[in-house]
Amino acid sequence: MPAFSFHMEPTPPFRLDLTAWALRRRAENLIDRWDGETYSRVLVLGNRPMTVAAVSIGTLDAPKLEITVRGLRRSSGVESEIKSVLAMMLGIWLDLATFYRIAERSKKLKFLAGQFLGLKPPRFPTVFEALVNAIACQQLSLTVGILLLNRLTAACGKKGDSGFRAFPRPSDLLGMGAEDMRGLGFSYAKARALLELARTVDSGKVDLEGLSELDDDTVRQTLVRMRGVGRWTAEYAMLRGLGRLSIFPGDDVGARKKLRDWLGVGGATGDMTYGRVNGFLSRWKPFAGVIYIHLLLSGLAEQGLVKV
Repeated sequence: MPAFSFHMEPTPPFRLDLTAWALRRRAENLIDRWDGETYSRVLVLGNRPMTVAAVSIGTLDAPKLEITVRGLRRSSGVESEIKSVLAMMLGIWLDLATFYRIAERSKKLKFLAGQFLGLKPPRFPTVFEALVNAIACQQLSLTVGILLLNRLTAACGKKGDSGFRAFPRPSDLLGMGAEDMRGLGFSYAKARALLELARTVDSGKVDLEGLSELDDDTVRQTLVRMRGVGRWTAEYAMLRGLGRLSIFPGDDVGARKKLRDWLGVGGATGDMTYGRVNGFLSRWKPFAGVIYIHLLLSGLAEQGLVKV
């Protein structure tokens, strides 16, 4: 089996474990894997699946990653493309210096940022994957949503050399029918939405990656016109698929509760309306989405999954 390695040097500070968990979200995740030392995932370039693994061999302030690729021969084009995908997914060259300077002005944010110093807001490799994640998790716990995504990936994702599979591309998903997806545990409405999304993207009717050129309001309006996509799903995809770090998905009930508890504002979770969420976060523009990711990690730390 062909394999090769190379190094990447993230913009400091950087912690691979925190960033990997922000992608992984739950221990049950079979797509984004972390064994305590290595982050790995099966990616597909062209039609070729490969297993990409990253290990930290540097420090918080002088970070360095050793990347190993299995299942593909080395070429300058392949290495460059993998570096580009990993840089986006792991926020490798994202500079959060301004965020840390803003955090210094707030006791609460300074403590939160300090707890997870080195976390980079990660992104899914495609906007399509971000939308599928969001639709799968609608009105369900994140744990159940992850299990559905595992089943979907096992059913139609391309297999890598490790036996694990890549997250399905639109063309992979189109090999399934609504009843097949129902058998995996998806509701009929979600199955229909996901299949329509896959057809729309595969046919080229919508260029999801091209949305990166548009402003937030236009992106949001474009996405909510799709079947099964409401404001929360659109904003989740904007943050986790397009890297819009100013977006805090304000309709996320779990995130509202975390925000309420972190701010110590009291009241019921229902009192944290979409407008109040944005009002509270306005003082930390344009990093509301970075706070969303930090609060996610805070919840994982409370569960003992993340070491702080």
